[in-house]
Amino acid sequence: MGRHILALPDLLINQIAAGEVVERPAAALKELLENALDAGATQIDVDVAGGGIKRLRVADNGSGIAREDLPLAVARHATSKIASVVDLEAIATLGFRGEALASMAAVSRLAIASRSCDKPHAWRLEVEGGNVGVVAPAALASGTIVTVEELYFNTPARRKFLRTEATEWAHCEEAFRRIALAYGSVAFTLTHNGRAVHRLQGGGRRARVEALLGDAFVQHAASVDAEAGEVRLTGFAVRPAYAADGPSTQHVFVNGRYVRDRMLAHALREAYRDVLHHERQPAYALWLVLDPRRVDVNVHPQKTEVRFRDAGAIHQFVRHAVERALAATASVQPAVSAAERLGLAAAQMPPPVPMGEFQATNGAPANGAPSMQRAMPLDAQEPAAFYRRLFGTTSDSTPDSRRSDALPTDEPHPLGFAIAQLHGVYVLAQNRAGLVLVDMHAAHERIVYERLKSVFAERVPVQPLLVPATFAAEALEVAAVTEHADALDALGFDVSPIGPATLAVRGIPAPLKDADAAALARAVLHDIREYGGSRALDARRDELLATMACHGAVRANRSLTIPEMNALLREMEATERAGQCNHGRPTWFQLSLGDLDRLFMRGR
Repeated sequence: MGRHILALPDLLINQIAAGEVVERPAAALKELLENALDAGATQIDVDVAGGGIKRLRVADNGSGIAREDLPLAVARHATSKIASVVDLEAIATLGFRGEALASMAAVSRLAIASRSCDKPHAWRLEVEGGNVGVVAPAALASGTIVTVEELYFNTPARRKFLRTEATEWAHCEEAFRRIALAYGSVAFTLTHNGRAVHRLQGGGRRARVEALLGDAFVQHAASVDAEAGEVRLTGFAVRPAYAADGPSTQHVFVNGRYVRDRMLAHALREAYRDVLHHERQPAYALWLVLDPRRVDVNVHPQKTEVRFRDAGAIHQFVRHAVERALAATASVQPAVSAAERLGLAAAQMPPPVPMGEFQATNGAPANGAPSMQRAMPLDAQEPAAFYRRLFGTTSDSTPDSRRSDALPTDEPHPLGFAIAQLHGVYVLAQNRAGLVLVDMHAAHERIVYERLKSVFAERVPVQPLLVPATFAAEALEVAAVTEHADALDALGFDVSPIGPATLAVRGIPAPLKDADAAALARAVLHDIREYGGSRALDARRDELLATMACHGAVRANRSLTIPEMNALLREMEATERAGQCNHGRPTWFQLSLGDLDRLFMRGR
């Protein structure tokens, strides 16, 4: 026998909604903070007790709530932030769904005290487990105070899914940090169980990033500032040498809202792909601002996921903006500090080496001790021939000269001038700051790689196939071939439909002529549909070029003359991404005179 359909009571509806909107104390805190920001607050004070399970209290100096609106504030789907479908298509506020306070009130003891900015008195409303009290006078100078106590006290089945106090507190602090990071001009305080955790002044974005992510985050980051029409991306992208071991320092904000968007995450991974070691993770704090009509934030109850109306264009914009920021040449990027990366400090000095272990005879070490030998000149013909192979030109410099007279003397050279070669692997150079150490193979590998990429930058040559490769295709893949024919042609593909569900590959990019033609074409079509361009092709092409660069780079244990080493330094200064090899490892380090003084305890 069938059951009758019944309309659910409002209290039960709100309790169900609470499971989605305020699944844990951190979600409730996020909603309260967003309401405070939407009210124009410039000072927000947060007090948490018991990991947020016992109490959440958010006080702000915003515009406040009028007396007659307090009951509506805790009513379901009541909001001052949208009034029509037009507003819903261009959401410019953080909160807008009109269900957060109602959901909290249904599963907690909630109190709101507020004074509207244009009213002489403050008022207070209390709600316990969904039962709304009477509006009463309150003592409050300005703004709003919302207190949520004993979350899920009346729904024990839901409360038992909450974790320990420490775990819930960690989630609350993370929610606070994300909001505070997004709004650097707003002052915030946070206390937990009576202990002050954060006191943040409204000093701007850079100061806020330094306060929450650390001074080193900004010091080791490239500044990102790119604009295209009404879309702008600003913030900080940490340079690869200082990248993180995990994704905990990846922060993206869209119109002031912290988001976890797969498309943006993919674009940022691609921006780092060419410079980041595979064991490391990108680190960044980025703010994307665009017309609210171009992004849909109403796709998830917690509003952490968004949908872009032209995802492909946004993907390209974000990727290239961060790529450009990271693609600094060695002449403008800051040095990688060997002392910091390798942990060199006075307390970590190497053990002293007895002077008797070294002999001065012919510069050779005694007893098999390691040596730091001066780069010896090659014969009269070899340096010029090697230089031509290395950089496609000749050197007129004296082989044993410490600097080349042909080099410009009226502009700085951050990597300095070569003084020696160590074990045929490392170049030692002196600059104004101190000592520069260069992995010559890794550095030259990056130089060759960047040159190879420029060769294939404009149009990829096509390798025709003697026998076309055919494969069964989905309807969207067949449509993509027709819709993106020009893009496929530019990428080096000759693909065409030979039936309603079959595609034929008659040509593939010449550098990838040994690849599986059908699999490669399918991967490219997938990326064109997903992102508007071929990430898979780029990855395979760059992998091939990286392999070619590795084989074309100067090999380790090859003696270089001083002019050849100087030429390498000059090429590094002029090459983008020269700070990392093709595998993402650093190509050079800086030891300052201060670092060296500490090693030798000078001045102590």
